[in-house]
Amino acid sequence: MTIRVVVVESMGLLRGALCAALSGQPDIDVAAEAAAVADLPTVVRRERPDVVVVDLPSDAPPETFEAIGEVERVAPGTAVLAMCGRWNPSVLRAAVAVGVRGFLGKDGPVDELVRMVRSMAAGERVIDPTAAVAALKPTACPLTRRELEVLRTVAEGLPLKETARRLFLAHGTVRNHLSAILHKTGSRNRLEAIRRAQRDGWL
Repeated sequence: MTIRVVVVESMGLLRGALCAALSGQPDIDVAAEAAAVADLPTVVRRERPDVVVVDLPSDAPPETFEAIGEVERVAPGTAVLAMCGRWNPSVLRAAVAVGVRGFLGKDGPVDELVRMVRSMAAGERVIDPTAAVAALKPTACPLTRRELEVLRTVAEGLPLKETARRLFLAHGTVRNHLSAILHKTGSRNRLEAIRRAQRDGWL
């Protein structure tokens, strides 16, 4: 029986390499490919694949998981295999919550990807050692206790002046803390920092 696969990867070169590697197998047919996870429900509804291979960024926003969760609704028999360059417990939990059944590190060999696709088409759940270790090892929090207090208060939607008043800090001190938070978390704005902190279980 031929295994029908859909590949979702934002980078064109990597997407092409994945499609070529899978298509080269006698029992696997790449039915479709997509660059955006948002397109996944539409593609899956049309193609009805056995397995979806999807690139999952370690900082994936909630919309990514919502789109993946739609797969189970539009095509209950389709299994989702997620690939990630850097697994962390929160991403794993979010993926499991929306029905992902396979987890693979992006630095793994092609043979492992092929093996996992075949196993998932047969109804199995699969997880590589990298993802398994990440599930047991929480991401270390780089923020100080005071920075976490500031971020937690900002997450409530309070303006900076109110945040400063509640924490008995000067307005400028709060701004300095926020600047440090953005730098330490590699975030572009407060919302991104809040999402990262919630995702990794710091808040």
